Amino acid sequence: MNRETLNKIIRNRKTVYPTQFSDKEIPENVINEILENAIHAPTHRMTQPWFFRVYKGKSKDILCQIIEKIDKEKYSSIKINKFIEKINLSDTVISVCMTRDKNNRVPEWEEIAAVSMAVQNMWLSCYVHNIGSYWSTPALKEEYAKYSNLNNNQKSLGFFFMGSFDHHEIPKLRDDISSKVEWV
Repeated sequence: MNRETLNKIIRNRKTVYPTQFSDKEIPENVINEILENAIHAPTHRMTQPWFFRVYKGKSKDILCQIIEKIDKEKYSSIKINKFIEKINLSDTVISVCMTRDKNNRVPEWEEIAAVSMAVQNMWLSCYVHNIGSYWSTPALKEEYAKYSNLNNNQKSLGFFFMGSFDHHEIPKLRDDISSKVEWV
């Protein structure tokens, strides 16, 4: 790959919301490739803290059932229903989780950063496959962790919604680099 291709992928990757997804199915082998790319993210001390649960097809109903268990007094029914709508509009939803190193060899923020890099690898991989994607980190993710039986050393870091999408190369709005970099 040349640097122009890499720059194009990085600079054109964008958030695509479930309302923008098409009905075209994402093949399982493509999802596996995206997750394989995710696990090649950098990780300090090789803790490899990422953990993913894939909800596709009928298993999205399981995710909806988990979300429906969430306390309606703590989270409004409107928010819960909107979240379920996002699940239903998506071909695949991936629960993004982190498994803490049992020996606490690195600070938690470094493991969260590693999982974030894994998600970025997923996002870039989605872009090249014409898959729209959106990483949501709703407050209800802690309740999801409880109702989905995550282990004590695991934490939910949100949900990665995926659906087919024909990417258009529209530059993202970014501040000028001179306002973000200081050469010393």
